[in-house]
Order: sequence, then C-alpha cells, then structure tokens
Amino acid sequence: MKLLKFKFLFPAFLFLMAGCSKSGGSNPTPPPPPPPPPPPVIQWEFEANPIWSDEFGADGSPDNSKWNFELGGNGWGNNELEYYTDNGNALVQGGTLKITAKKESLGAYDYTSARMTSKTKGDWKYGRFEIRARVPAGRGTWPAIWLLNSDNAYGAWPRSGEIDIMEHVGYDPNIIHFTVHNQTYYGANGKGNSQNVPTAIDSFHVYRCDWTPAGVRGFIDGVKYFEYANSNLGVDYWPYDKNFFMILNVAVGGNWGGAMGVDDTVFPATLEVDYVRVFKFVK
Repeated sequence: MKLLKFKFLFPAFLFLMAGCSKSGGSNPTPPPPPPPPPPPVIQWEFEANPIWSDEFGADGSPDNSKWNFELGGNGWGNNELEYYTDNGNALVQGGTLKITAKKESLGAYDYTSARMTSKTKGDWKYGRFEIRARVPAGRGTWPAIWLLNSDNAYGAWPRSGEIDIMEHVGYDPNIIHFTVHNQTYYGANGKGNSQNVPTAIDSFHVYRCDWTPAGVRGFIDGVKYFEYANSNLGVDYWPYDKNFFMILNVAVGGNWGGAMGVDDTVFPATLEVDYVRVFKFVK
C-alpha cells in the first residue's frame, strides 16, 4: 500500500512543481526594437559639363584669361617665408600646371613660389569643384587648393569665409586636409577632417568640393570624408552664400607649414595640377 501511494503521489508532486515554477517565474524581456534607419543622404545635382575649366593643354605661362598672379611676401600675415612671383614659378608643361617653390633669394626672402587666383575671371556661388593634383614632398612645404569670398561681403577674414579643398603640410606626408573657416570656426578651430592618402605625393588624386545652399562636402577620388551643414544660424556660421574664387599656391614655412621647420634639401618642390573643373549646381 505504501508503494502504491507513492506512485500516485509522485506525478502529482511534479505537476505542482511545474505549476509553481510557471506561475512564480517572470517572462523574458523582449528584445528592444531595432533602431530606425538613418535618414537618406540627400544627393545634390550638378550639371554634367563644366561651366569653367582649365585642362592645361598648351605649354607656357598659365592662361591669363583664367588666372591672376598675386605678388608679395609673408603670406599676407601668415609668417610664410616665400615671395610670390609671376616669373617662372608657375608653368604649364607636358599637360600639367606646375607651381614650384624654389630655394632662391629675392629681396629679403630666401624662397620664391607662385600663388594663382581666378578672381574676376572665375567667381562662383555654389558648385562642384574638381582638381586632379599631386602634392610635393618635403618638410616646410605647404601646398593648397582653396576658395575665398570674392568681395569680402561680410568683412575681413574670417568673417567672409574660406573653403580649403586640399591642404598638405610636408612634415606630415600624405595626410590631406579639408577645412572650412568662418567667424565661429577659424584657424586651428576650423571645421574640417583629414585623410591618409598613401600615394598623395607619388600620384595624382581628384580633390573635390561640393558646395550648395545646404552645405559643403569634401571628397578624395569620389569618396566623401567631410561635411559641413548649413545650420541656418546666420552669417557667423554660414557666409557661404556669396561668390568665391579659387586659389592655387605652394607656401614655404608659415604658421602651420613651418611648424617643424624647413628642409632646404627638398627644393625645388612642385604642386602639379592636371586639371581644374567647375560644375554648376542644379539642385
């Protein structure tokens, strides 16, 4: 009888334990919902054919219908060491523009170079800017491809804005910089980004800026690595609604380029430009 009683009681005990376990436990927490997808990237449109370009096809001096030379020293207050000339430091040879910084004396300066601008010959409000170029090597060199406000419409720098499409300082080889400057963000506090391009010194790459009323984007060889959006907070953040012109130059030394000194053995040092193309913004 005892054994029979145990046989009947054991299944009942299991049933009670299962029931207690079920009622006394907690349901597992459901997993959180997946995050919403990121907003789609707004694609800006530009015309397929350039509205302004220089392919640097004819040997000799740069086309004076498209380019000016700025002359002088000290980098307009930037403590640069070169004197910019219009005599032999910028030449078109073999299908490319060559802007060359040289170790040679001119007046009180120990280096010469060239600084070319498109001002009054190429001024644009918005657009896509593509420049295929190869940067020089060497500590103390500071090549740049950049845009400035044509009329200083909002006042002296940095209030009227600056867009640096490509900068390279020789003591940090193959690191390419894209930066915007304005009254809020300027100088070392400019808004920008950098990219390691291992063959920037050895090979040509396409440095590109897309500039629209909505923002500015920077690209290397078609890959975006920088964006600055128009926050609609006024001219202190967004002076980029006026005409700008392009500058191509190679500085020597200066506040940034000369931060690690200058190696005189690297000269002559040449920024080589295959083409400059500007495309009109559509929408």
